[in-house]
Amino acid sequence: MAQAQNGFPSFRLLVRKVEPAVVNISVTQDGHAEPDGGGAVPFGSDAPHSSQRMLGAGSGFIIDPSGYIVTNDHVVGGASRITVSLADGTQLPARVIGIDELTDIAVIKVEAHRALPFVTWGDSRDVEVGDWILVAGNPFGLGGSVTAGIVSARGRDIMSGPFDDFLQLDAPINPGNSGGPAFDMTGAVIGVNTAIISPTGGSVGIGFAIPSQIAEGIVTALEQHGHLDRGWLGVGVSDGNGGARAGVGLTAVEAGGPAGAAGLKVGDRIVTVDGKPVATALGLIRAVAEIRPGRSAHLTLVRHGRDLTATVVVGLRPSTEHN
Repeated sequence: MAQAQNGFPSFRLLVRKVEPAVVNISVTQDGHAEPDGGGAVPFGSDAPHSSQRMLGAGSGFIIDPSGYIVTNDHVVGGASRITVSLADGTQLPARVIGIDELTDIAVIKVEAHRALPFVTWGDSRDVEVGDWILVAGNPFGLGGSVTAGIVSARGRDIMSGPFDDFLQLDAPINPGNSGGPAFDMTGAVIGVNTAIISPTGGSVGIGFAIPSQIAEGIVTALEQHGHLDRGWLGVGVSDGNGGARAGVGLTAVEAGGPAGAAGLKVGDRIVTVDGKPVATALGLIRAVAEIRPGRSAHLTLVRHGRDLTATVVVGLRPSTEHN
C-alpha cells in the first residue's frame, strides 16, 4: 500500500496490481423465476420485467492466464448465456466448467486467444481479525469497483449449508459483488465474496467470503473434474450432550447406506474419524465429506457404554442434503 498524505493508507498501487484480473459477469436465464432477494445476490431490480429472460450481473476473478474464472454458483447457475467483461472492456462468452452448490462456488472459462492477467490464491489461515482487505467487483451492475475494510470475524456459520466457515468482512459488499475476490494487502485472494446480511438489500457492513483455504481446493477439483465428490455415511446425526468423549449421536441409519452396511446402529455415538475427534454433527459431516468416496474410514464409537471400532467404506454424497 502507498501512504497517503493524511496518514491513512492508499490502496492505489494494490488496485493497479489486481484490477486487470477482476471481471464483470452478466447472465441471461430462460424462464419466469423471480430473482433471489437475499444475500449478495447477482440479479438487478429490472429483472422481473422480462417474462422470457432473466438478466443478472455478478463478479469473478481470473486465476489462470488461459481463462479460468472463479465466481459463485448463484451468479451463473442455470444461466443460458454468460458474458464476461474484462477490465479493458473486452467482452467474451463463457462456459461453465463446474459448480459446487454446497459451497456456492463455480468455475467458468473464456477463450481469449491470449494470455490473460490473473491473480493467485493467498492463505486465509494467515488472516487475522483486524487485518485490512480490499474487495473488488461489480456492485449493482455499475462496473468494476473496489472497497476496503477489515476482517471482522472468522469462522462464521450463517446457516446456509453444512460447510459454512466464512470470513466476515466490513468492506461494503452489495448485490453484484457476488463471486468477486477479497484481497490481502499483497494482492493475494483470501476469500470469495458470497453473501451479505442486510435489512435493506444494500451493504450495512456485514459481508461474508468463502476463505481461500476452502475455495482453492474446490476450484482445483472443479477445474480438473467438473464436479466435487464428497464422502457420505448415510446417517442422521445430532450433537452430543457435552462432556468428555461425548461424540456425535446417530439418530438414523439408512439400511442400504455405508454406515448401515458396516453395522452402525441408531444410538451409537461416533467419537473419532480416522483418529481425529469429532464433537459436533457439523464436524462429523465435514470430516466424512473430506474422505474420497470408496475409501475406508476407521471410526471409534460408543454403544451402550462400550467402546467399539468400525470400518466404513465411505459412499458418494448424494446431491440432496444427506450426511
